[in-house]
Amino acid sequence: MPKAEADAPDRRSLHERIAADLREDIMSGDLAPGASLPSTTQLKARFAASNATVQKALQLLKDERLVIGRPGAAVTVREHRQRTVRPASYAAPARDGEPYSWLAEAAQQGRRARSELLEVAEATPPADVAAALQLSEGGPALLRRQVLWVDDEPVELVKSYYPLALARGTAMMERRRIKGGTPTLLAELGYPPRLSVDRVSARVPTQEQYAALRLPSSLPVLRTLRVVYTEGEQPIEATVMVKAGHLYELRYEFTPE
Repeated sequence: MPKAEADAPDRRSLHERIAADLREDIMSGDLAPGASLPSTTQLKARFAASNATVQKALQLLKDERLVIGRPGAAVTVREHRQRTVRPASYAAPARDGEPYSWLAEAAQQGRRARSELLEVAEATPPADVAAALQLSEGGPALLRRQVLWVDDEPVELVKSYYPLALARGTAMMERRRIKGGTPTLLAELGYPPRLSVDRVSARVPTQEQYAALRLPSSLPVLRTLRVVYTEGEQPIEATVMVKAGHLYELRYEFTPE
């Protein structure tokens, strides 16, 4: 008879389990910014761990820049770095003379944000993207790949795909940033976004994601597949957005019918 799931052992190393529990205390606010973590003696007793194991756990949190500490001093919680993202606020085209929505929101929060365009090319998209764009099997799409930076830290890897029939002959085919972002350009081309559908999942980072986001460890990433539709439920864009899971939460607001 299969062992009950509740009794299944946690196969992670002890220092990883200690870091996970302390990380939850930090991210939930039980350990506020500036607060001192329990002493090494207290952590050894709490987790029945050796001094070396506790120090390895604390080093993980330091590498993630969640805590700060020096030899002989208490380890304290850094300012909370988790950012709340409101996906619905980024779907609309930018207003005339205004930057892309996420750039404007970052500026309002006193942060320095920028995008780095890495690649513009015809490419075969992943199967879920191809299905979303209603492409034939193996059919190419236009890929625009970029990394978003906030305060000189890579925070999101973005791969946006567009049907070639829609993208050819437009600024999307050029390796340069588009004023106001692609939602603005699509609207100008007669394809105003009317509906966006997000599918969000937590995944182990790929090698590309790990390197691009400079992740400190194999913490999960948040992967969002966003499909944008115009009039007549025509898909015009499918974007895969990957964020570090320990730095972001997604906030959705809706009114029950």
